[in-house]
Amino acid sequence: MRIAVTDGIDVDAKKDLQESGHSVSEKHYSNDDLIDGCISEYDVVIIRSATKLTADVIKANTANGSKLSMIIRAGVGVDNIDLSSASENSVLVCNTPSASTNAVVELTIGHLISSCRKICTGNKKMRDGVWAKKQLRGSELRGKNLGLLGYGRIAKGVAEIARSIGMKIHVYDPYVESNEKDCVYHDSVESLFSTCTHVSIHCFLSEETRHLVDYDMISLMPQKGDDGNLCGNHIVNCARGGIIDEVGLYRALTDGTLATASLDVFEVEPAIKSNLLQLEGFQATPHIGASTKEAQRRIGHEIVSIIRAHSKGEIPGSCLNK
Repeated sequence: MRIAVTDGIDVDAKKDLQESGHSVSEKHYSNDDLIDGCISEYDVVIIRSATKLTADVIKANTANGSKLSMIIRAGVGVDNIDLSSASENSVLVCNTPSASTNAVVELTIGHLISSCRKICTGNKKMRDGVWAKKQLRGSELRGKNLGLLGYGRIAKGVAEIARSIGMKIHVYDPYVESNEKDCVYHDSVESLFSTCTHVSIHCFLSEETRHLVDYDMISLMPQKGDDGNLCGNHIVNCARGGIIDEVGLYRALTDGTLATASLDVFEVEPAIKSNLLQLEGFQATPHIGASTKEAQRRIGHEIVSIIRAHSKGEIPGSCLNK
């Protein structure tokens, strides 16, 4: 098969595909190129978050005898793919749901610890020649309530580590059975935020979740932990940009409703001009949740398995529109 890779692929995975007889072309295309049907001659296209396969793009690349039969999202979130249009045009859509789990779990915990202990701020001040020891008093995670908005693979991994630190786990996810004894399940987002001083986002971006976390929601957070310490409120989002209303987030950080916020994902990327970057309580990374050597290798292995199944006429297990 002819395979187009628009946002990069692990070198070993590319080699495996080529040794299996497939042709692999690596090139990033602009939206204008995509609208012009530049991937219509490929059987499979492999993308990450940078390539947007809208309904118009999919329609343009599946007309007039197009070969395109599969889209693979190297990662988890598929909000950059119009699933309805793919289904209407007989294109299977797969992702690699488990390969990057551990990488995102570790980044989430890293953000949580770094923000509460002001590690990035301390590092920057020292580089600026300032010994800000007295100004960098943080708060501990032990004994605090951690709210998980969404409770899939990544959230469960975060919960496991957070428990080992001594945090109490609270969950809101209407699509998950509430059967774990060491979690407190909530029946609304408002209940979760009203209970937790620390919240980590782990849901997909959809019309249901877009701007779900706004200023009013953040204002429900209690500021004080169950241990009696005034620790302030803290939010981490390594899931998808757009779930948090960034205007409301800026306001909450500015007026003290939030002590810290840590984002790996943004509504518009790259977010190098975001006004959030000017705030001391804000910590950012450039969408690197899956950017580990180990995760990229696992993603590559999953892609190879998906294409192997597809070439045999089988429907891969990670297919989202069977």
